Amino acid sequence: MTEDRISSTHPQIPPTTEEARLTRLRLLRSRRVGAITYHRLMREYGTAQTALEALPDIARTAGVSRYTPTSTEDAERELNTGRALGARPLFFGEAEYPRLLAETPDAPPMVWALGRTELLNTPCVAVIGARNASSLGQRMARRLGQELGEAGLTVVSGLARGIDAAAHEAALETGTIAVYAGGLSRPYPAKNNQLAEEISEKGLCLSEQPPTMEPRARHFPARNRIISGLVRAVVVVEAAAKSGSLLTARIALDQSRDVLAVPGHPFDARAAGANILIRDGALLVRDAADVLEALNTLPMRIPPPKNTPIIPLDTPTTPPRSLRETAALHSEILTRLGPSPLSEDQLNRDLSVRAHDLTAALLDLEMDGKVTRLAGGLLSKT
Repeated sequence: MTEDRISSTHPQIPPTTEEARLTRLRLLRSRRVGAITYHRLMREYGTAQTALEALPDIARTAGVSRYTPTSTEDAERELNTGRALGARPLFFGEAEYPRLLAETPDAPPMVWALGRTELLNTPCVAVIGARNASSLGQRMARRLGQELGEAGLTVVSGLARGIDAAAHEAALETGTIAVYAGGLSRPYPAKNNQLAEEISEKGLCLSEQPPTMEPRARHFPARNRIISGLVRAVVVVEAAAKSGSLLTARIALDQSRDVLAVPGHPFDARAAGANILIRDGALLVRDAADVLEALNTLPMRIPPPKNTPIIPLDTPTTPPRSLRETAALHSEILTRLGPSPLSEDQLNRDLSVRAHDLTAALLDLEMDGKVTRLAGGLLSKT
């Protein structure tokens, strides 16, 4: 493997055959290959097959011996299982892959879609919030879900109890997208199984995990960046000061999405996170009209995809970091961080790296459970 090969970049050409999809899935499911690493490998090696062949040498350089990529049989098994559920695999670069999500630097290389995939080409807004939501908070979520749906927006959420479920239920007839933390055959929580079935029939269910994957703690931050990546705006209805909803809001800001929040009583801990967002500049939401006013410059329909290959919008203008450089950056971040919170801005100044590289590395470490985000843009080592 030469330095010329490492520093080269290639646009991702949409997979056009079943064999190409199978090879990409093998690369994606191989050990230690997440979304960011997948895209980097595709840029550096041009094809999934070439990247697969290089993986053992890359792993050996990183100190991992006897590395074996995911087998063809395992990838075939996943494809067969997903399709048996009635789901379809949508690969990055294909015409039906959601355009807004494709703009994000850590876009899922593939998502499983069960239901009305045409909803991916409609304007979307996320409505998210506390699992242990108050009665008033759930009423607000239902009202927003219904009125935003009636205005032509598709409501996106995470199928959780409380605010998420209320928003989904209210938007069932107009269009809603549920993003799973686990696989499509493992909706979470089990209490929402019936709701998940209704969404798969009337709306759309999405997951980047294998269909039978049980949801784990690290999957929820990954799910959250898909929720915000699909939409033009995120509306937070009740959220604790330290919650997944606030993480989603911060990811949304990193993705250049609008963040809006419903205010709550200062004595209610469930409203603390939403109030913090408003204090820090999020738009205050009293009703659906406030959301629609914030989005009044958006087209009511995203133009249909053209029959041309999609070039990744996140391809950097400067050469991407090699896997070795990325591993070194991960190590530097973990060395700088400790139990005492440190601001991301200060970390960026200490390391003197590009903001894009730091954001991508932090998301990697956060998903691995090695870094924790705290209120106020602070970070700590887990």
